[in-house]
Amino acid sequence: MMATDTYSTIDEPSEEIIYKEKGSKFYGYAFPINSEEEVKPIIEILKKQHPSAVHYCYAYQLGTENDISYRANDDGEPSNSAGMPIYGQLQSYNVTNILVVVVRIFGGIKLGVGGLIAAYRNTAQQTLAICEIVEKTIDIPFLITFDYQNMNKVMRVIKEKNISIVSQEMEIEPETEKPIGKIGIKIRKKNAEMVFDTFNSMFEINIKRN
Repeated sequence: MMATDTYSTIDEPSEEIIYKEKGSKFYGYAFPINSEEEVKPIIEILKKQHPSAVHYCYAYQLGTENDISYRANDDGEPSNSAGMPIYGQLQSYNVTNILVVVVRIFGGIKLGVGGLIAAYRNTAQQTLAICEIVEKTIDIPFLITFDYQNMNKVMRVIKEKNISIVSQEMEIEPETEKPIGKIGIKIRKKNAEMVFDTFNSMFEINIKRN
């Protein structure tokens, strides 16, 4: 059984797969993404790669738990005959932070809505089947702020608890002219409360959700 603070995704783009149906060719691709803004440039690259294609259909899902967003795009195919069958495979594989694109080159014979649904679903399924799916933890970001003299105390806890540092900076506080340290960290969800309480109970050290 999968832990509740993990999710499945991919780290690298998939290899290209080709699915053929009545002369039409369907090229399948999967890409790891972290934001919606990454989608359009990927589609543009595939349009240059397949200039004779007529449809560049896709679906993606981003986020975990209660913060999930998704989109399914039919790109001119009949409504819900392309994007949603692709998205259905993302759900079947229970993956997120992934874009799956299916590029269709028309072969002269119409497939009908049922045929299209099957072709896009099968292409997406075969694309995800060759991906190396990895499990990642859901991490919570925090910012620790402290007088620079307390740096060793903070770093000791970070080392003991094996915490990932995301950012580190020092600035001078204008009023006191004292050096202030700021460290951004991320903590696995199941450990977040315990680590927060550890820092929160330490004198002259401030921690907040980032």
